[in-house]
Amino acid sequence: MNQKQKIAAAALAMALATAVSAPAQAAGKEKCYGISAAGQNDCGNLAGTHSCAGQSTVDNDPGEWKLVAKGTCESLGGMLKAEAKKRYDAAKQG
Repeated sequence: MNQKQKIAAAALAMALATAVSAPAQAAGKEKCYGISAAGQNDCGNLAGTHSCAGQSTVDNDPGEWKLVAKGTCESLGGMLKAEAKKRYDAAKQG
């Protein structure tokens, strides 16, 4: 194997390992909307204005989420996706 092939093989192995372990890390967790501090969200928002972690701009935005232990979201002051989507859609309608 030449150097480029070795690098490509290593990158592929890392990508596969990450993809396989990600669901295991999320087991027992749920998305909790409205509890993340600015810049502390875990991924994309309900509005679809970004798709990456760390891009929220205000604290406790109801469209932003963080992974929390299953069953703890509401006790943390957050809401599950169905409720967040309902509030987001209502706010969008005016």
